[in-house]
Amino acid sequence: QVQLVQSGGGLVQSGGSLRLSCAASGSIFTFYTMGWYRQAPGKQRELVASITSGGSTDYADYVKGRFTISRDNAKNTMYLRMDSLKPEDAAVYYCSGSSIIYGNSWGQGTQVTVSS
Repeated sequence: QVQLVQSGGGLVQSGGSLRLSCAASGSIFTFYTMGWYRQAPGKQRELVASITSGGSTDYADYVKGRFTISRDNAKNTMYLRMDSLKPEDAAVYYCSGSSIIYGNSWGQGTQVTVSS
């Protein structure tokens, strides 16, 4: 099974930027779609952004224009660039990949904290 390892995140002031990375242990083309989810305390995990193997992207309305999902196929890595961060963006962020062979894979999660 292809594992996903996350990096990035941390503490940032409101209005600041962060970049999250999600590196696959094998070929990123294993996943026909990949995405970033987040879960705040007491809330359900929600999809933030997704990207297909063909590069098509989709975003939750509340991050459109502020977040950018991308992938570097040569590095087998997916990214989430987060700009104009708000306190309500604070959560644990998870990357995920969906594979016909392996099913769903998840990263270990990374905390994003936004101070007001």
